[in-house]
Amino acid sequence: MNITERLQYIMKLNNLSASAFADKIEVQRSSISHILSGRNKPSLEFIQKVLAAFPKVSSDWLLTGNTATNESIPTNQVEIAPNSTYHPSSSPTSSNKNESDKKIQKIVVFYSDNTFEEFHQL
Repeated sequence: MNITERLQYIMKLNNLSASAFADKIEVQRSSISHILSGRNKPSLEFIQKVLAAFPKVSSDWLLTGNTATNESIPTNQVEIAPNSTYHPSSSPTSSNKNESDKKIQKIVVFYSDNTFEEFHQL
């Protein structure tokens, strides 16, 4: 995924058109058009505006597509957050032999402002 695709991903997750995205990050609409068409590459100032408008977006992910060991590619909500890590104090138990092999992989918490966070067990 290149930087243009990551920008499109942010727009899609936030249900923003190119013009709405431009308004949100306070750049000219033509700037977005030129970047999305491949005519121009985003400038440092442009990237800084994206990160300011979406503070939960990982700068490393936005710039390189790489994530730190405790992050993954954003998959959630209006403002994209790196995934947190959940460390349970105990695992659920079950009397059913087949269910005892089940382990929690992910917990998703939904908030009233239509955002959510994902917690992954290590």
